Amino acid sequence: MIRSQILSAMLLAMFAFAAMPLTLSQKVWAQQVPLQDKPFAEHKVVLQLSDGDVKKQALVLSVANNLLKAYDPDKVAIEVVAFGPGIDLLLAGSERRKQVESLIAQGVRFDICLNTVDTIERETGKRPEFIPAATPVQVGVGQILFLAENGYTVVRP
Repeated sequence: MIRSQILSAMLLAMFAFAAMPLTLSQKVWAQQVPLQDKPFAEHKVVLQLSDGDVKKQALVLSVANNLLKAYDPDKVAIEVVAFGPGIDLLLAGSERRKQVESLIAQGVRFDICLNTVDTIERETGKRPEFIPAATPVQVGVGQILFLAENGYTVVRP
């Protein structure tokens, strides 16, 4: 009897352990934002923005703009993922807000890392306000990995 109880406990533990990576994997993927709805996109690019330098931010906007000019906007999926100091571009008071909103209107998606937003709130006591058209993602780097695993080319201007 004790032997069967031990065997049952071992089997239960093995099944729980085997199911754990699946559960963890599902949790990580559930945090990602779905892929853009661009069925005719021949090119998929994710631009990483992790720098608060205004010249780098201007470069990211320029690259996105140039891609839209080089390819039909329906033929290119562009996603800018901002995390760390890079989220400055997507804050409500950004001097480049109109450029960002213009690119969004042309189909470029701008993702903002909520982990960074949470960190700023924790450190300053105030939650930073960001451009409403920006797409919040829980983990910026996780979103980049998700996109790369789904055929996007990662570019860090």
